[in-house]
Amino acid sequence: MAHANQSPRHLSREARTWWTKFTREWDLDESALLILQSGLEAFDRMRSAQRAIRRDGLIAKRRVHPAVAVERDARHAMLRALRQLNLDLEPLRDGAGRPPGAP
Repeated sequence: MAHANQSPRHLSREARTWWTKFTREWDLDESALLILQSGLEAFDRMRSAQRAIRRDGLIAKRRVHPAVAVERDARHAMLRALRQLNLDLEPLRDGAGRPPGAP
């Protein structure tokens, strides 16, 4: 288990970047770090499946590539983990209403 200031080494560079962003912006306890790690492992599985689909194509031998199911399941696992962290992901604004420049 990694500490907040050090991302798990087995994560991809992209996932370690997300680890750093999350741990800098939120004070996560050990259980939250475990959930974050699980979510980022799922993120890496999703990215790996996406690479396989790009490499091999969506359809292989008249069947949908098996990585499609892996991608879907990993995405759901990642999003579920992020929801469990219950982080406030909305940017703070000075007042009510639409942000500047919004239609």
